[in-house]
Order: sequence, then structure tokens, then C-alpha cells
Amino acid sequence: MTRAIYPGSFDPITNGHLDIIERSSKMVDELVVGVLNNSAKNSLFSVEERVSMLKEMTREMPNVTVASFDGLLVDFMEQIDATIIIRGLRAISDYEYELQIAQTNHKVNPKVDTVFLTSSLEYAYLSSTIVKEFASYGGDISQFVPKQLIDKIYAKYHITK
Repeated sequence: MTRAIYPGSFDPITNGHLDIIERSSKMVDELVVGVLNNSAKNSLFSVEERVSMLKEMTREMPNVTVASFDGLLVDFMEQIDATIIIRGLRAISDYEYELQIAQTNHKVNPKVDTVFLTSSLEYAYLSSTIVKEFASYGGDISQFVPKQLIDKIYAKYHITK
């Protein structure tokens, strides 16, 4: 059985994230969406909220599960018996950064390989940071995130639409 992990902070979840989840879930037997609990980051949503939203967004994908983790990704992968990391690439700068991490993870655990998926062109510009920036000023985020999450994101900034 091929088990892969798509790790990230997903703060908040974007349409680009969901595109990578949907596409990569078709390549493996099981895809675990790993929500990183990074206490060094000042997150908009709690880990529990992000896990809950991802579960809601992926409930129609039978081979996708969602779990949170902290610490090293390779350690978490060992716990869940995953050998493939899925990463999305938007630009060359993403590749340079992700390549170093992929090589390091493979060096630490030679069973681990990373698969890079280029983002769909319609999401190549999109990041959680952009979503937060637009939302914080009350900008229209309807093209960036699933409609079910729009009000939840605005509520974090005390904005009602």
C-alpha cells in the first residue's frame, strides 16, 4: 500500500491546496494531509480548526485522511508508515527551497521520497499569506478559498460580509 503525506500549515486552506490534495490522492492508495503544529508561527486558525476544515473539505475523498503533527516530518512519516511526501510548486523559488528539504529528508530516511506537483495555472499566484492579506482588509477572497470557509476567515478579522 502506498501512503503519502501532503504536509503544510494550511492557514488558511486555499483552492490551490485542495487542487494538490485532489490530484495527489489519485496517485496513491492513501493520502494523509498533515497539518503542522508550529508553535513558532502565529497562526490565524488553531491546529484543531485547520484539521476540522480540511476534514470537511476532503470528506468526499475516500482515501484522504487528515492528521496534525509537530516535530520533524520524517519522524511523523515513520509513525504513520508513509514513504512519499507531496509538495506543490508555484515557482522556481519554491523548487529551490523544497529541493533542499527533500534531499535532507531523504538523507535522514532513505525510504522517503518527495513528489513535486506543479500548481495548476489558475492557482500559481495563490498562497495562504495572500488570502490573509486580502481578508484582513475586507478584500474579496471568493476566488482564493472554498466558499464554505470565507465567513470563517473574515470572522478571524472581525469582518462581516
